[in-house]
Amino acid sequence: MAGLARGVAAAILLLSMTTFGFAANKVIIILDASGSMWAQIDGKPKLEIARESLRTVLQSVPTDDEIGFMAYGHREKGSCDDIQLIVPPQAGSGSAISAAADSLKFLGKTPLTAAVKQAAEALRYTEDKATVVLITDGLETCGGDPCALGKELEASGVDFTADVVGFGLTADEGKQIACLADNTGGKYIQASDEKALQEALAETVAAPAPAPEPAPAPAPAPAPEPAKPDFNFLPIAVLAEGGDPVTDGNAWEIYKAKPDGTRGDYVSTEYGAYKANLEPGDYIVVASDGQAKTEQKVKIEAGQVYEPLFNLNAGTLIIHPRPSEGADVVDGAAIVIDYPGADMPATFYGTTKAVLPAGNEKVTVTIGQGVATETIPLAAGKTVEKDMIVGVGHVVANAYYAAGGDKADGSGIGFKVLKAKKKIDGTRDEVTYAYGPDSKFDLPADDYVLIATVDLAVVEQPFTVKVGEFQDLKIAMNAGVLAITAPGASKIEIFEAKKDINGNRKSLGYAFDQKYQAAIPAGDYAVVSEKSDNSSKEGNVTVKAGERAELTVQ
Repeated sequence: MAGLARGVAAAILLLSMTTFGFAANKVIIILDASGSMWAQIDGKPKLEIARESLRTVLQSVPTDDEIGFMAYGHREKGSCDDIQLIVPPQAGSGSAISAAADSLKFLGKTPLTAAVKQAAEALRYTEDKATVVLITDGLETCGGDPCALGKELEASGVDFTADVVGFGLTADEGKQIACLADNTGGKYIQASDEKALQEALAETVAAPAPAPEPAPAPAPAPAPEPAKPDFNFLPIAVLAEGGDPVTDGNAWEIYKAKPDGTRGDYVSTEYGAYKANLEPGDYIVVASDGQAKTEQKVKIEAGQVYEPLFNLNAGTLIIHPRPSEGADVVDGAAIVIDYPGADMPATFYGTTKAVLPAGNEKVTVTIGQGVATETIPLAAGKTVEKDMIVGVGHVVANAYYAAGGDKADGSGIGFKVLKAKKKIDGTRDEVTYAYGPDSKFDLPADDYVLIATVDLAVVEQPFTVKVGEFQDLKIAMNAGVLAITAPGASKIEIFEAKKDINGNRKSLGYAFDQKYQAAIPAGDYAVVSEKSDNSSKEGNVTVKAGERAELTVQ
């Protein structure tokens, strides 16, 4: 796995040397900032590897190259519109891009098709030469079609190219986005092995075209050679013994074999029904489909045709994640499958169809705060299709200043969900939280307490969740809005009007300003304004639920 991390850095570096240096005047780098980038390689999050690789690459880019930076999935969870051009294409943008990458949050979905389209438009691809470099560790999750987009951009652009770096993708996954590069004349780099990646790029991207050699002197016509077959290597992959050949979605990795039988130099990666003419010699051939993989040593001899059989010993698992019986599939549901022989469990989203090694597949589905885990036996050559019911109810929470009144929609709105049952020390376990109006929660069946906050007003409301039920929680805050103006003040502070037994008043909130506005529980209050010379003025005000109160203290 360490090779993968180094391979990604090498991929980006070589792309910068070739694409940036020779192929385009303007380039936009698109970085996948989805939540899956928190996955680790050798104990280090992929997002950190991407940041460090970018920083290294950008130090080697000539200062007059115009480089831009775009990211998706860095501001909102579950949003397909979370795409942002953070640094427009400009010369000397390396430090700005590094700083932008370092400040990203990695939490959202993967709208890679829409991001590439927006980057092309930002580069005015129908008027000028344009290049986009996409770095992604996942596939499209927002319904886009990267293959169709590649054809569209190639057809309508002046000279548009998309290079794609698949960060830790399987060969099957890589095939699904490689078409974006293929359809625009770009390169797809699968960062799965450092040495193989460097050799492939050196041969296909970095190596200059050789100078033409002088024409040789005419030679006597050679004697006719015996006819050669079109192909000498025609491997077949099956999921199970006696099964039909796999011709779609599978991949072949070809390596030279070392004398000790281990993998040597990388030769190529091919997809689907594979036919080839290999030079005589010893090879290691890796056949894969989805998460299933097997390899064989193959010896090629001149004049012979080889048709080796690769049995993947795998089946197909189809999972439909649902919050409750009969409910629609949740596209944002996370599905983690720990399959036999896995170094790291595979993660999918929404309805999932995966080819997996035969055996017991441990499947964990998460929707909101609900989690369901099941072990599903899968036989070689078989397909198992299953609904997995997580068992949650859906809750939407909103705060209202008063029952039947206006809905609070400012920036100071927050909701926290706690378990209703108290622990032995009197506290409750926190379950989750959200901010803003129309906050949504998917929760397992149980009794809960919702703590709603609007500025200085806080209300607790118990509620019960039942599986499959929808609740629209409307929290009456019994609060109004207090707007204070204090000309010349350096500080405004709000106190409860009533003093305690010691003659003290409780402070509710303050601002170092001449104006202060906040939602506050209905009641009587004293407002003190302080000036920089330590003088102060005091005013009194009554706030009513659902109403606005204004006070000037001077």
